Amino acid sequence: MKKILSILSTSFILSSCEKEIHVDLNSSEPQIVIDGSITDAAGPYYVRITKTVNYSESNVYPGVSGATVIISDNNGITDTLTETSPGIYQTSTIIGTPGNTYSLSVSIEDKEYYATSTMPLKVNLDSLKFSPTSVPGEEDLYSILPVFTDPPTLGNNYRYLLTINGKLDDSYFVDNDNIGNGLVNKRSLFTQDTDIKLKDSVKLEMRCIDLPSYTYFYTLSQIADGGPGGGTTPTNPPNNITGDYALGIFSAYTTQTRTQIVE
Repeated sequence: MKKILSILSTSFILSSCEKEIHVDLNSSEPQIVIDGSITDAAGPYYVRITKTVNYSESNVYPGVSGATVIISDNNGITDTLTETSPGIYQTSTIIGTPGNTYSLSVSIEDKEYYATSTMPLKVNLDSLKFSPTSVPGEEDLYSILPVFTDPPTLGNNYRYLLTINGKLDDSYFVDNDNIGNGLVNKRSLFTQDTDIKLKDSVKLEMRCIDLPSYTYFYTLSQIADGGPGGGTTPTNPPNNITGDYALGIFSAYTTQTRTQIVE
């Protein structure tokens, strides 16, 4: 959230060559942020509810307690979540199954929030391959190729989480099958935040996500990578939360992880 505000602030500065513009970053009202997920891995699953803070405040987002949080599926299963710590709500009975549709309902402070997400079918992540990307004479750095075969049906969306030597890369990696539908994946992942070197331990989590989740994380990737002058207008990413206004995303996805040493 602060990264997005920082980009927005800088873009105002760069675009105001003739007129001085003062941006009051402390004037906005706190907004509700709902971050929930359900996966095909064993539960429990969690919904995190927080509020935004002013730009100058510490990077701590207060949890919102006292909400009524319910997740249900298209088979009639309903699970009322339990608050385990401030703003953290945990399931007890519902099970994540590929192909099922899940609905989230949140009631708090006389406001209502809703979201729906369908868990895609799992696409198997077979292995990882590494390719050197450095110029000759310099130490080799590597890109990562997730090896999998995209299903023949168009409309598959993917998100990747990359961990190198135990440290999570905070980049947003997303992809879809608009190009390469039904084929073996040929598109590698490149990270600008962390160098991948020989003998590094690389863990890659591949998530099969629905279209609203793809749009949300793709927009975040464009904001993070574009920045001022990059052609991307900073904005809150579109999400699947309806009812009263809230930030965040509710996503049902499949997950699998491969860990390999760069050889």
